[in-house]
Amino acid sequence: MKRDPVVLIVLAMGVALLLAFGFNKARRSESPASAAASRMPGQMAHDFTLQSLEGKPVRLSDFRGKAVLLNFWATWCEPCKIEMPWFVEMQKQYGSQGLQIVGVAMDDADTQDIAKFAKDMNIDYPILVGEEKMRDAVASDYGGVGFLPETFFINRNGLVTGKVFGLKSRSDIEDEIKKALGDGPATQAQGATASTGGN
Repeated sequence: MKRDPVVLIVLAMGVALLLAFGFNKARRSESPASAAASRMPGQMAHDFTLQSLEGKPVRLSDFRGKAVLLNFWATWCEPCKIEMPWFVEMQKQYGSQGLQIVGVAMDDADTQDIAKFAKDMNIDYPILVGEEKMRDAVASDYGGVGFLPETFFINRNGLVTGKVFGLKSRSDIEDEIKKALGDGPATQAQGATASTGGN
């Protein structure tokens, strides 16, 4: 039986419309991870609350006014163990300039094991923990943590200035720290306030 070319064209157009509708719907309902990823960097860092190893709630916004190096890591992550001593040294080196390093533990070890790990690594910056659902929600807001380590650099105004996925060189990390410390109008505003106060 011979098919009418007009019918075939109409069917083809219908399939094309359905595909286009499905694609647009998928884009509108994109996952928070992909949406968040498209907002980095140059956008406001997502605020969140997790617990310190001492059990106290800590918000990212508690550090507003400082440049923040936000590091997602795990106790089983070998590259994380390489860069953590760098972070300890960088916290000491740049802390007086306004840097605050914050680690978010992403593995399922209990708080005591994470605390022991942090002590063995001589980590003296805040390590934040939380239930898996809470950690995953934070990671999702930062584009999802596909592999570790992942590090975000946030300036004094709370804007993301850079991100590093995986292990990078120490000099690359320091370059991003310096950018976060000197980026944004916050430092200029503080300078203006200081000069105004002297009049």
